[in-house]
Amino acid sequence: MRGSKLRSALTVLGVVIGVTTVMVMASLVAGIRGQIFASIENSSPRTFFVIRYFSSVPLNPQNLPAAVRIRPVVSEGDVAALTTLDGIHHAGLWVQTQQRMEYQGEHSQRIAVWGADNAYLEVQGGALLKGRWFSTAELSGGEPVLVIEDEVARKLFGTLDPLGRVVRVGGKSFTTIGVFAKPDNAFAPPGQDPGGVVPFRAARQSFHYDETQSLFIVVVAARGVAMDDAKDATIMALRRVRGLHPATPNSFDILTQDQILGIIDKLTSAFFLVMIALSSVALLVGGIGVMAIMMVSVTDRTREIGIRKALGATRAEILFQFLVEAATLTAVGGLLGIGVGLLGGELLKSVLGIKSGPPLWSAMTATAASIAIGLVFGVIPANRAARMDPVEALRYE
Repeated sequence: MRGSKLRSALTVLGVVIGVTTVMVMASLVAGIRGQIFASIENSSPRTFFVIRYFSSVPLNPQNLPAAVRIRPVVSEGDVAALTTLDGIHHAGLWVQTQQRMEYQGEHSQRIAVWGADNAYLEVQGGALLKGRWFSTAELSGGEPVLVIEDEVARKLFGTLDPLGRVVRVGGKSFTTIGVFAKPDNAFAPPGQDPGGVVPFRAARQSFHYDETQSLFIVVVAARGVAMDDAKDATIMALRRVRGLHPATPNSFDILTQDQILGIIDKLTSAFFLVMIALSSVALLVGGIGVMAIMMVSVTDRTREIGIRKALGATRAEILFQFLVEAATLTAVGGLLGIGVGLLGGELLKSVLGIKSGPPLWSAMTATAASIAIGLVFGVIPANRAARMDPVEALRYE
């Protein structure tokens, strides 16, 4: 290895690139997954949602399946039936829309604008930084007022005080009455970050939205009431107000935080496996490079192999020699790749604003994988060296 520094360096470099790619992808995917989980767990654990029809894949609002069309849209009448229950602390009709915000030429990308009520921070997490939330009159009358997210406010207003300023939201004018901060650990894909909250009735009057998957009832169980009891009471109240017979299935779906976490776990696990599989191609290429360079090494050292076998070295000893060399090269490359990969992953997460620790399990896996690659891809050249006829080997050159 010392005698062929360039060859050894190229072998190590191929493994470093492969392991680095795997480590960066593992770190990034694990960070995103952790942030999503932390963001959901940060919201109220007593919250669940009533929706017209839940589907893990998007539905076309213009072409809904018959099983969805027969279900009524969740309404304020449903909310009224739930607010009378003793085990329910809060029930409110909310909607999530995607809108652009604009103020004097400055504008945002399409971001989430919620039509909600004053329980928003209790359910979603975060804090009110300045101003106030909606008054009872503003909520009931659907007044065009806005509580804007802090980062969006800084983008639109710069150093100006946002309170009292009129912002165009989806082409409609809204007066800013408050500024809130989203939870520190919130992570959302582009377009899903919270940009602002308006009264639900104002959102209903101003924006277009999907009544099947964007409109829902937020239900917060009273303290001391078990979630199962609150869900059962909700189901009974909704069935009663909708006049459903005992044998008729529910005409609504209920979604809890645990169900949301389970769905996200399945989606992110599949995404994680796909990304790791794709990034492992780089590791495979590095392994092929190890095999190619080891084959060249065997050819260059044919005479050395012949001398060793003539002096009594067995096939097993020759095989072991080249396997150890391949494993050593890939182990060194693996360790360097882990260091570079961890650093690259942390830098990438820092740029993206993702807060999570490095996935140490992936470091151990990458180390074992790099050594295994050396052994697997070193078998063919090592076996070729071990099978050489010592007489023919000594004649080489």
